[in-house]
Amino acid sequence: MLASAAIAGHLRALAGTVRLIVFLVPRLLAALLTMLGVSLLVFVSLRLIPGGYAEVLLGPFATAEARALIGAKYGLDQPIAFQFLKWLAALLHGDFGLSMVTGKPVIAELWRRAPVTAELATLTLFLALALGVPLGVWSGVAESGGTGRSGWGRLVGALGASVPEFVVGSALIFVFSHWSLGLKVGGFVPLAENPWANLKTVVLPVVALAIFAIALILRTSRDAVLRILTEGHILAAVGRGETPAAIVRHHILRNAAIPVVTVTATYFGYLLGGAVIAEVLFSVPGVGYYIFSSLEGRDYAVVQAGVLLAALVFVALNMMADVVYALIDPRIGANRGGR
Repeated sequence: MLASAAIAGHLRALAGTVRLIVFLVPRLLAALLTMLGVSLLVFVSLRLIPGGYAEVLLGPFATAEARALIGAKYGLDQPIAFQFLKWLAALLHGDFGLSMVTGKPVIAELWRRAPVTAELATLTLFLALALGVPLGVWSGVAESGGTGRSGWGRLVGALGASVPEFVVGSALIFVFSHWSLGLKVGGFVPLAENPWANLKTVVLPVVALAIFAIALILRTSRDAVLRILTEGHILAAVGRGETPAAIVRHHILRNAAIPVVTVTATYFGYLLGGAVIAEVLFSVPGVGYYIFSSLEGRDYAVVQAGVLLAALVFVALNMMADVVYALIDPRIGANRGGR
């Protein structure tokens, strides 16, 4: 009996491992193909932009000989296919290249700026989830109950999703440059240097980023709640006499979490890749600001590495979201793993 139970346990563990492998392998292959496609697209697109590094460095009146010397120094005179394969081979060895402007390792420069972008992304996502999820659930329940209080949810979601970040950011800069109210426009202070001063410098860019995120999560939560409230198990819970709070807590939140996880992972990946508009508007020295300034200077190595790492973060977060799906609802993992 004990031996049979042990064998059954081992078989269950083996089956679980096989399911995990079947679940992960296709996603890993898709991630590798995505990264290869992104690297090729970014590499070629940068070299199709009018005005190369030599033109930006030397100016419009430089001689052809001077431009040729710059091209030869950085290998820009070689065929694009050869440049790409050379760069790809270096990537496989962990070499992201040197900045053409500063001569410093690109990965070190990106790593130095990553905590700033990570702080903005984390605070933005925290604010968006703290406001978007409860407002979305409340709006969905109110609309389903026909209380007449649901219109605000659609209005807030539509306004927040339709106003671009640069408009929100510009409005905040205009207002708080006239009336600071204790907050700073620009002049970023690192968290490790002075936490309170850091908070005063990141509030405005976080708010500028969070407006869209709140609207996105609110609308996603609301739509999920409206869909779930029409399902049979909700009607059965109402028939059993469960209170509205218990129905929301036990039946709605868990099921509504899946689409919220999807949009959260997607938007968090975008933020970690560098919230370019907010970082440039508020002069926040994060990854997005670094990539933007490097693009202006045609610093190919920085832009290529920055975009590639942003894509890697984005793909990794979406893979993590898939795993979270399976934990929230094991049926999803079983269905997807069986395809």
